[in-house]
Amino acid sequence: MKLMALLLLLWHSTLWTMQDAAPLGLASSLPPSFLLKCLEQVRKIQADGAQLQERLCATHKLCHPEELVLLGHSLGISQAPLGSCSSQALELTNCLSQLHSGLFLYQRLLQALAGISPEITPTLDLLQLDVADFATNVWQQLEDLGVTLTGPPTQSPMPTFISAFQRRAGGVLVGSNLQSFLELAYRALRYLAQP
Repeated sequence: MKLMALLLLLWHSTLWTMQDAAPLGLASSLPPSFLLKCLEQVRKIQADGAQLQERLCATHKLCHPEELVLLGHSLGISQAPLGSCSSQALELTNCLSQLHSGLFLYQRLLQALAGISPEITPTLDLLQLDVADFATNVWQQLEDLGVTLTGPPTQSPMPTFISAFQRRAGGVLVGSNLQSFLELAYRALRYLAQP
């Protein structure tokens, strides 16, 4: 029942943000193989993220991200923007750059959760690897498009967890924010994959 409520909340928050992701008006110049791989990676990361949230709910009874939002603000858990992919005037390289920056942020946030709990560590490790792989894929495509990337995106300070509860609550919030980010990314990539 609690898991269903969490999924309903995620669906509702995704629906709310998807209103901002209205029509994207750009003919894609990306290789279909890149787009299909990205769509596959998004679905895999979404499944990994859902598994992380289910484990945190089952193991530590942290099932409601909305109850942890204030704690997330005090810890400095940020949410990556993806506005360049949802605007009316979508610019491909800006969208991909923002997607890469967001993935890099979530990769760092997931690293900050290291040591969350022995039961959850394998799921967290898999999620980190999948996010890193997706970020690398986007980075390589940007290079193929001739976009000069000087290095990793600007790094904001990572949250510091002073208790096991904060780390676990951070895991719920990072997972929830990552899911919202991926919903917008999936929508943009699916649009770009259309003929």
